[in-house]
Amino acid sequence: MKNSGKVGKRSGLKDIFRSLQYRNFRLFFFGQGVSLIGTWMQRIALPWLVYDMTKDPVMLGLVSFAGQAPTFLLAPFAGVVSDRWNKYRVIIGTQALFTLQALVMTILYFGGNIRIWEIVILSIFLGAINAFDMPTRQAFMIHMVDRREDLANAIALNSSMVNLARLIGPLVAGVLIAVTNEGVCFLVNTISYLFVIVSLLMMVIQPITQKVQNQHVLKGLKEGFNYAFGYPPLRAIILLLALVSLVGMPYTVLMPIFAKSVLHGDSHTFGFLMGAAGVGALGGALYLASRKSVLKLERLIPVSVAIFGAGLIAFSISRIEVVSIALMLFVGFGMIMQMAASNTIIQTLVDDDKRGRVMSIYLMAFVGTVPFGSLIAGALAKSIGAPSTLMIGGVISIIGASVFAKNLKKLSSHMNPVYAKLGIIPEVASGLQNASDIVGSPGR
Repeated sequence: MKNSGKVGKRSGLKDIFRSLQYRNFRLFFFGQGVSLIGTWMQRIALPWLVYDMTKDPVMLGLVSFAGQAPTFLLAPFAGVVSDRWNKYRVIIGTQALFTLQALVMTILYFGGNIRIWEIVILSIFLGAINAFDMPTRQAFMIHMVDRREDLANAIALNSSMVNLARLIGPLVAGVLIAVTNEGVCFLVNTISYLFVIVSLLMMVIQPITQKVQNQHVLKGLKEGFNYAFGYPPLRAIILLLALVSLVGMPYTVLMPIFAKSVLHGDSHTFGFLMGAAGVGALGGALYLASRKSVLKLERLIPVSVAIFGAGLIAFSISRIEVVSIALMLFVGFGMIMQMAASNTIIQTLVDDDKRGRVMSIYLMAFVGTVPFGSLIAGALAKSIGAPSTLMIGGVISIIGASVFAKNLKKLSSHMNPVYAKLGIIPEVASGLQNASDIVGSPGR
């Protein structure tokens, strides 16, 4: 990779937003940003509607399971599709299907007789679309920036945009639910998808060379799993992400219970709790965007998981609304730091021809395990209470972070040769140059 003397002259602000210089990424960033506000509005409205209809924590877990289990089951196949098909066309297709799902949800709600089984079916449909959209969209990220060294910044900015939407969406949804109803959130989500579809159609995409893969789908799947789990850094990152997603991420499913039954609030309380997590996540994503190198990023993973776990434990104890909202800042910060740092490292290390499959495994770990955790959390919340359930998740997350931290030195020794090969750090005759001599790549 070429080194540019201009990098040192960048201001901090320009450095954070440097990926927006690329037209395609800029279009994606703003189009997806509008769409995600609508997505988060639906994500808030749906569990609120389900809990209002049933008053049953188990049903909250069931609906969450229905919406995310397809990702776990289909993501590996979606990764093979991503590595074989035109990613740009796949993404346009999935966004059109998202629009259809939101539209049907809106029509059913305003029809006046929406039922739980209909919500479950639509959630399954949404999860199936996500299974193909998410790994393809992640693998497509590298095609929206011209310089590979700006990929980490693009991923961090994408996380910032997701979490800005996560901040705005819940707050707007809380107000709309209180003033109108959940159906308005579904309607806004339907309309919001048009923005991302238009932005995608406005892109000018260079022909993407796909390696011809005539091997059987199952053979492609096996190759992807062997590649991901045969390399210690990828294996460790994916397993920790899966653990935290299983025991910690289902906190979102329990938020309606905390808002209504623990803190004795309403939809505004729910919106503020989820919005606070979005603020914390936005802060974490912007911090990662300001970093100029992927080097030593793996050290942030156990720290971020520990912050996330400690935040969950403290939140489970709190009975004061203001304190609970403040604690959600730490939960959101730790969550996004782990997710974005893991994403960045994986996308830096992985070979291009296996990117789709590895990202599908990453999403299996990050998203696919959540539905099983949601079912467990819903059942536990019914038997031992939501606070105790959340505390257990926080403790297990911290234990996982400790195990990862103990193996950091060994993992770094596996990663450094790849960084050297990519030009992120130079090789020297005796091996790899010491960290104090590291020369950063441009834009990092």
